[in-house]
This record gives sequence, C-alpha cells and structure tokens, in this order.
Amino acid sequence: MPVIDCDPDVARERLREAGADVREGNTEHERWRATLGDANAVAYDDQLVVQGANPVDITAVVREHGGRVHGYFDGASRGNPGPAAIGWVLVSDSGIVAEGSETIGSTTNNRAEYEALLAVLEAAVRFGFDEIELRGDSQLVVKQVTGAWDTNDPGLREKRVRVRELLARFDDWSITHVPREVNERADDLANDALDDA
Repeated sequence: MPVIDCDPDVARERLREAGADVREGNTEHERWRATLGDANAVAYDDQLVVQGANPVDITAVVREHGGRVHGYFDGASRGNPGPAAIGWVLVSDSGIVAEGSETIGSTTNNRAEYEALLAVLEAAVRFGFDEIELRGDSQLVVKQVTGAWDTNDPGLREKRVRVRELLARFDDWSITHVPREVNERADDLANDALDDA
C-alpha cells in the first residue's frame, strides 16, 4: 500500500485531469477520496494513501516525474508451457516506487519473461522516468534485447520489438542479467501470483 508525501491539492488536480472520480472524504481527517482504474486513494494532510488491485494507476499520475529508476522483472511458467505469471518492481533512490504481478495464462517461461519486462517498462513510462536500469534473471531476454543473440521465435521477436519501442522513450537505459537472488522480489511476486491462481 503506497503512501505518497505530496500536496493533496496538486494530487487532486492531477487525478481530475487524468479522469479520476474524486469525491469528499468519509471522515473529518480525510480531505478527499479518488478512484482511477483499479486503484483508490485517500488524501490526508500532506499524504496520499493508495490501495487497490493496481495502485500504479494512481501513483503514476500523482508522483513527481523524471529521474532514474531501477526496474526488476521476472516471468514464471510451470510446465513450460504451462500456467504463467509475471512480477516486477520499480525502485528509485527513495525506495520501492511500484510493484506488480499477475497471471498471464498458459505460455512458455521465455514469453513470461518478456511480458514481465514489458510490464515494468510500461509502468516506468507511466511514471515518467527519464532513465531506467533493468535487471532480470533471464539471460536469453537480456542477450536478445541488447542484440547479442538473435531472436528466432517470431512471437519473441514481436515482444523484443515492443520492448525496443518502449526503451526508445527513455533518455538512457541499460539491461543487465543478474542472479535470481538479486531479483528476489520480482521472482517472489511472479511465484506468489501463480500460487494464488
């Protein structure tokens, strides 16, 4: 549950401009409440508490934009192909900005890894970050995105093209293969989504 230190009046205006349903608070301590997409927010003095299935729907609108972020991503497939899920985390100098996970049906592990990478990139774009340092434990995805390895599978080739389109929106980016232990939070999110399915 993200808690954002912000000016509630500025946050309310940004949410209204984004099409959020903004209404009065339910108690004397709540300044207002808002719903946008799959997220809800409650404003207090100098803070916004965000809840819901997809908090990034609101946090992406109200947070200050720009700067560098680290993006961790992981895909998981049980059966390869089999039931699959993704997990991702955005981390800035001030801590976890956003994280997410979801099941994605039945697919291969490599396709799940690409879906996780796309999800973290889309979240970083929504937040308006200028630079991103990506970290994932799929050597195949990292090598294919950097061009070190060819992408022979047509489905993966399409995903790589979409990844490159999103990367072009950043002033600077990098992608690094890391051990699973370094990518633990994204890995946990993907596996928890599968366990909960």
